[in-house]
Amino acid sequence: MPETTAARVSVSLSNGFSRRYTGGKRDFEIAASSMREVIRALDAMYPGLGEHLEEETTVAIDGEIHDQPGYFQKLREGAEVFFIPKLEGG
Repeated sequence: MPETTAARVSVSLSNGFSRRYTGGKRDFEIAASSMREVIRALDAMYPGLGEHLEEETTVAIDGEIHDQPGYFQKLREGAEVFFIPKLEGG
């Protein structure tokens, strides 16, 4: 199986989410080849954050919204990833 090279991606969290979980840090540059790797990298920096990202957010990759994080979605070099709080309604 060929080895996948990690891409440098820009990752952003919403203001509210960053205040709650990262002490206000919103923007990150992460080397990752998939969304799973992005979540793991953020969880390594802020233990427990990965679970919150998986359960409480929707993700936009290069402006395209994905209801599920798309763990195995491949990321291109320079991709922009934005975690958006899920909207709850009835």
